Amino acid sequence: MAEKHFFELLAEETPGIHKAFRDLLGALEKDAGLDAKTFQLVYLGIRAADGVPGAIAAHVPMAKKAGATREEVRGAVLISLMVSGVIGISTCLAAALEAYDNA
Repeated sequence: MAEKHFFELLAEETPGIHKAFRDLLGALEKDAGLDAKTFQLVYLGIRAADGVPGAIAAHVPMAKKAGATREEVRGAVLISLMVSGVIGISTCLAAALEAYDNA
C-alpha cells in the first residue's frame, strides 16, 4: 500500500480538522503581507532549514508559478546554511532544482 500524503490522511481521518487547517493556511497566505512569490520563497527557506525535501518539491512549482526564478529558488534553499548548516542543502537542494526544472 502506498503511503498517503499527510493532507490526504488528515482529510480522511479528520475532515473538520483538515478544513480548519486549510483555512488557517489560506489566512496566513492572505494576511502575511507578502506577495505570492515572496511567500513561497520564505516557505522554501524555512522548510529547507528543516530538511524536508517533500515540502520543497511540493512548493517549488507554486513558487515558479508565482514568478520565482530558478536562481531565487536555489537561493532560498542556500540561505538555510545560515540557520541549519548543510542539512537544507544536503537534503533539499537537489529536490528544489529538480522540481523547478520539471514544473
